[in-house]
Amino acid sequence: MDDRRLVNVVLEEKTLVRRTPEVEHERAVAIYDLLEENRFAPLLESEDDHSGPFSLILRMEGTQRLVFEIRDATESRLLGNVPLALQPFRRIVKDYFMVCETYFEAIKTASPSRIEAIDMGRRSLHNEGAALLRERLAERIEIDELTARRLFTLLCVLHIRG
Repeated sequence: MDDRRLVNVVLEEKTLVRRTPEVEHERAVAIYDLLEENRFAPLLESEDDHSGPFSLILRMEGTQRLVFEIRDATESRLLGNVPLALQPFRRIVKDYFMVCETYFEAIKTASPSRIEAIDMGRRSLHNEGAALLRERLAERIEIDELTARRLFTLLCVLHIRG
């Protein structure tokens, strides 16, 4: 079994943020799916630093940066921090939130074809955000497409302010 994977993911939040049930569901599903199947290989300082598995703590630093705090599987040893500037994600996240809001409203009353059209747009933005995340992390953390999609969901969840 490849140990270059995550076995635990924690969203560190300084304040309690009230989220809609839909957003909480998305967060829970993203973490569950991420732990079920992922590829996570940080490029650490030295070969003997650690080869996995890993625990990941995601936290916001202000509104401009997301930090990937990488620890060993037991969370007892800090292996490294990878800061990620959020400015390149602003437009995608904003658009994604707007489409998600439209989608959640549409599923209550819209026709199946309308819901499908909105969902296609939502998935397209999600894929765009995941691709940007992979690109921005490429020199520091190797992740696969599914892992990037799930991490993008969590990046969006951490953007939500109460």
